[in-house]
Amino acid sequence: MHPSQNLKPEWVDIIRKAAPAAEQAGKLQPDQLALIYEQGWFKFLVPQAYSGLQLALPQMVRLEESLAWANGSLGWVVTLCSGAGWFGGFLNTDFAAGIMTNPQLCFAGSGASTGTATISGDGYIINGTWKYASGAHHATHITANCIIKNGDETVLNDEGEPLILPFVFDRKDVRVFPAWKYIGMMATGSDAYEVTDLYVDKNRCFRIDPEYTVVNEPLYRYPFLQLAEATLAANLSGLAVHFLDLCAPAFAERIKNPRLTDPQKEYIQQLLAEQTTLVNEIRAAFYKAVDNSWDNFESVGGENGLQEVSVMSRKLAKTSRDSVDKLYTYCGLSAANPDTEINQVWRDLHTAGQHSLLTFED
Repeated sequence: MHPSQNLKPEWVDIIRKAAPAAEQAGKLQPDQLALIYEQGWFKFLVPQAYSGLQLALPQMVRLEESLAWANGSLGWVVTLCSGAGWFGGFLNTDFAAGIMTNPQLCFAGSGASTGTATISGDGYIINGTWKYASGAHHATHITANCIIKNGDETVLNDEGEPLILPFVFDRKDVRVFPAWKYIGMMATGSDAYEVTDLYVDKNRCFRIDPEYTVVNEPLYRYPFLQLAEATLAANLSGLAVHFLDLCAPAFAERIKNPRLTDPQKEYIQQLLAEQTTLVNEIRAAFYKAVDNSWDNFESVGGENGLQEVSVMSRKLAKTSRDSVDKLYTYCGLSAANPDTEINQVWRDLHTAGQHSLLTFED
């Protein structure tokens, strides 16, 4: 199924019309955000008890691919910020109920453990700097991983390693500063942030583990690793399909070039057809793996289905990158113009494709 089938045409128009301004501003635009809030896309994984959508994983992954197809930056921000909304299944219930019913709720954050949380009374004092928090400029809350300290001593976990736990901060208590200087995903606003001597109550700390979930639903027992792999791979897939769509008119224009021989024209047309077929075959296998894992992850042998999600996520990411690169050469000079849509998609895919989770196929 083509990603466009999950989105209304008017939604795609809103998203894409604002894309150039979003790139220029370095963050999503009001019309795009209004649509996200209206549809509740930042709340894909927020528990229904807190007015979230609490989508099943297969449905959410398909929607995220569609949003990435509509625009790479918007799809990426929705994926990462809605992914952080999944933490609602593990937060203190009173605290979560107080913040997650906000219709403009947006969690941003980083998984890097570049902060410290020093035990202080019934809470913690936080210090740290983190990079690359997509969506930070319109976030209501920001999350961060911290190394737990007791005075000058580092607290150890059961394995004898430093204990690292995630925290939730109010956006007003966090300083966001410019740091995103890359060729793609320019509208994600993925800037850095820091927290200095901030006291937070212990209810701002949580543990990502099925045994600590406070919402007894399969979504919050599904492993975070495969959830992250699948959602990121879907973004690369959506970008690749968008690039394939744009290749059709680009190749049609190239074919008008009288210097191209008939065999050359036939070659690039056949190449596009082959890569389109390949990407769609891998997409279908990926979704089969996601669906199967969702249906069976708590059954005997369910770990095999989860492993297949990891394998197919990496395969889909690699195929998306490889297919786009094979076609890019034949798209013409306009594909190298940063003002064109096809170049934006190429830049976005090669920036998102650097995510460490899906860099290697094995």
